[in-house]
Order: sequence, then structure tokens, then C-alpha cells
Amino acid sequence: MGTIGLVQASLWSAVSQLAGTMTLRPYVFGFLAIFLLAGVRDLGRARTLAFLSWGGGVALVAELVSTQVGVPFGLYHYTGATRGAELFVGNVPFFSPLSFPFLAYASFCLARRALGPAWGSTRAGRVRAVFVSGGLMMLLDVVIDPSAVRGERWFLGHIFYYPDGGLYFGVPLSNFLGWLTVGWLTVGGAVLVRPDARPGSPGPGIGLYYLVLAVNLTVTLWIGEWLIAAAGIVVHVGAFLLLYNVNRMTVGRWSAERISAPAISSGGPTP
Repeated sequence: MGTIGLVQASLWSAVSQLAGTMTLRPYVFGFLAIFLLAGVRDLGRARTLAFLSWGGGVALVAELVSTQVGVPFGLYHYTGATRGAELFVGNVPFFSPLSFPFLAYASFCLARRALGPAWGSTRAGRVRAVFVSGGLMMLLDVVIDPSAVRGERWFLGHIFYYPDGGLYFGVPLSNFLGWLTVGWLTVGGAVLVRPDARPGSPGPGIGLYYLVLAVNLTVTLWIGEWLIAAAGIVVHVGAFLLLYNVNRMTVGRWSAERISAPAISSGGPTP
């Protein structure tokens, strides 16, 4: 077979395996479609595609390194059980790094809502948004990873494992630090590089965040892991209450500043 034939065969194999990924992981592509629709409406087409490319690239590098030296997620290995049936990039199944951009975007939307309309008006506000976004993305993994390591009991399959296990339902604590880091890098790259860009409504992205959470809690309950589900619910109820109170304080302060601005500019009394 000549060079052209080898290239054609490789391309056909990649396309076939990508189709296999879509067949095996329809839920991932469903979430991805929601992200793209919400992102284009919120950020615009170019910034949404940039968010997807940057976030996917950051996650892929993080996974490739972690599966070799254990940084930043901790050491874990993919079993390769589905190699040939779905697309892999190196030793990492394609769907995995593809998931991180929409998880980061959903977390970014929730952070923006909590921090109020003034989040992007200063560099400090943008840094806070990045910080909170990473934390919210990490909190999703409180439910996602413990059920994922039990993937042989549901439709994910036994695709990876931690050789040394972990303290949190079989997940090492370093994994959560990895999610925090990837969340910070993904959202930071999207926010801090283009500080002049002003997003639109975060509402659909917030819906995506809680849809992902609901699906993973449902799977966790379906496989009978009640304690994992209970821990996830407690964590996210606590996070919701905290975000609600942060929103009340930040929006109230922002509104008060806007109301007082005309009086200050016209020489009126200052607070």
C-alpha cells in the first residue's frame, strides 16, 4: 500500500473510531451540543470554539502527563478496553478531554451568576471568577469520579483505574487538585486573555451545570452507591447556599454603587 493509501486508511480509521465514540458516549455529545448552543449565544461563535479548543488541549495534556507521571490528577491508567471501538489520542480516549471544556464553561456561568454583573469590570473581579469557576468544576468531580471508577457497573465501562486507589471512595485527593488546576487554566485562558470581551447570559450554562450533576447523581443512585450520592448532594446543597448568599451580597453592593454614582458625580453627598 502506498503513502496515499496509508493516509486514506488512517483517516478512515479515525473517522470510524470517532463514530464509535459518538455511539458509545452519546451523553458526552449531548452535553457538548448544549455547550455549543449556549456558548455561541453567550460568548459568540469564535470565543466558544476557542474555549473548546483551549480547554480540550489543556485537559488532553493534563491527562497524558497524569497517566505517565501522576501530575496533576494523580497516577491513573486507561485500560484500553475500548481501543479500536472508539477514538483514542495516545493512551487517552478522546471523549474524556472533550468533556472538560463544557464542564469548565458551565462552572464559569454559575460563577458569573454568583458574583453578579460587576464580575468582569475589574481584573480582581475576573480573577475571582476564574478562582470560583475552578472550585465549582472540582465540586462536579465529587460525584463524577467516584462513579466513573465504578464504570463496569454502568454504561461507562471499566476504562480506567487508580493503581493505588484513593481516600475518597477510591479516588485520590490529588485528582480534585487536578480538576481545580485544569478549571483555572481553562477559564483563565478564556477570561484573562480577552478582558475586554463581555459575555451574555449565563442562564443556559447554569442549566448545563446542574444537568450534568443530576445525570451523575442519577447514575450513582442507579448503581446503588447511596453514600457517594449523599456526599455529593450535601456538598452541592452547601455550595448552592453559599453561592446564593454571595450573590445577594455582591449584587446588592453593585446596585448600591450604581444608585450612589449619580449623586457623587453631581456633587451630592457621599455615603
